[in-house]
Amino acid sequence: MRAVVQRVNLGRVTIDGRITADIGKGLVILLGVGQGDNEEKSAALAKKIAQLRILEDDQGKMNLSLLDTGGSAVVVSQFTLFADTRKGNRPSFVNAAPPEIASPLVDHFVEQLRAFGIPTQTGEFGAHMLVALENDGPVTICMEN
Repeated sequence: MRAVVQRVNLGRVTIDGRITADIGKGLVILLGVGQGDNEEKSAALAKKIAQLRILEDDQGKMNLSLLDTGGSAVVVSQFTLFADTRKGNRPSFVNAAPPEIASPLVDHFVEQLRAFGIPTQTGEFGAHMLVALENDGPVTICMEN
């Protein structure tokens, strides 16, 4: 699994004019599922992100996690994180998991964050989404497991 984690002041997902996710301070997580990913990897990545200390403490240092601050998360499924651009100009997505595998794993990841008590909203798997955010810092972390 791959994740691009962005610390935000606000994050929103809109689908066909309908807002499906809307948070203040927290994390926007773009999540890609690859070939061979499973629930164990999903749970491990969710735990790592829940405990990721990239939120500021009173001294302005990145020392706190979502668990420490009670911040929210938005999870957006994004198979394009598995784009292979080594050959030619058109990306290949053969390393991305097919939807019948990826969709349940994205759901599992979201369930794991919620199990930690993190208020988590989502986009919609396979939908064309408009993702708006105000990156705070900016802080953007790329993760893989």
